[in-house]
Amino acid sequence: MALHGIPASITLAQGILESRDGNSRLAKEGNNHFGIKCHADWKGGRIYADDDALNECFRQYRSARESFDDHSDFLKKSRYSSLFELEITDYKGWARGLKSCGYATSPEYAQLLIRIIEENKLEQYDEQGLMLADKDDLPRRAGNKVKARITPETGKSNAKKNRAASGDERQEITLSGNHEVLVSDNRIKYIVARDGDTRESIAREIDLNVFILDRFNDFDRTKELKPGDIVYLQPKRMQAENAECVAAEGDSWFSISQKNGIKLKRLCKLNNTTSDKPVVAGARIVLKKKA
Repeated sequence: MALHGIPASITLAQGILESRDGNSRLAKEGNNHFGIKCHADWKGGRIYADDDALNECFRQYRSARESFDDHSDFLKKSRYSSLFELEITDYKGWARGLKSCGYATSPEYAQLLIRIIEENKLEQYDEQGLMLADKDDLPRRAGNKVKARITPETGKSNAKKNRAASGDERQEITLSGNHEVLVSDNRIKYIVARDGDTRESIAREIDLNVFILDRFNDFDRTKELKPGDIVYLQPKRMQAENAECVAAEGDSWFSISQKNGIKLKRLCKLNNTTSDKPVVAGARIVLKKKA
């Protein structure tokens, strides 16, 4: 979910339904948990089974993990693009969207997925996925060709080792659009938006789901980038490098959060306010919890 932007509950429910709880022949012998057929562009292993016709070709994987990754990639086809406009926790919308996009022919497909999710409380894994996305704790994929190599910080010790080994974190990321990758005072990689940049174009450029980019930056779907806007390529921190700052004329809680690399909700909590409240110019803004 954190890597692909697809609700974990939906992926799990589809796997449960399509593989008959992991007991189908395709799942047992071919590690195919979603019943995905070969199609013309498939170059991997093959397993044959009767479906709409006799002896049809299905994809065969070396592991269940490969099957889950391929299923997520499969849903990124243009046919299913409308699903990614939904909230990532809206499993009911995703279930109905899969049916309307033609993923399955059964008229009860959406309701079957929803029932599986609710009976097994699979929505709890959506919350875990959001937590991983917020922490930028993204799993690596074997053989994955990533345009922007953003090393996941899977723990404080690993993060320190990565920084010590690289010397300069900026060298870990290269962007095809030639944006200069900068590093904030509290060690968050970011770029500065240029004319014509959009949330979607930057997400594509770094091979990241736009939902994850939005969460890194506290963007909402209506956000339109302007030249000079800061766009973080990693999650903002729970506190800023400096203990406080002075609000400038025209500042909002969001703009202060972006300038200082601190999560918007955390900034508001530190200052006992909400993001919709105005900021008074000249006010002292708390950026770090007092020791």
